[in-house]
Amino acid sequence: MMIQPSIDKLMNEVGSKYFLVNLVAKRAKEMEEKGNYQMKEKDYFSCKNIGRALEEVSKGLIHLEKENQ
Repeated sequence: MMIQPSIDKLMNEVGSKYFLVNLVAKRAKEMEEKGNYQMKEKDYFSCKNIGRALEEVSKGLIHLEKENQ
């Protein structure tokens, strides 16, 4: 069984595993609380919000803003 999306594709989008984990956790929580999805529910491969958040990152639907320090 192949895990979707692949970690290589996710790392190309984000660049840091730490940042990826935080981003996906926040997005999954937002999905749970607000029911706000970037795609139609039938278009998701995963049935859980954490997997759906990973899919959104993989497809470039979540854009990252890095703060200047």
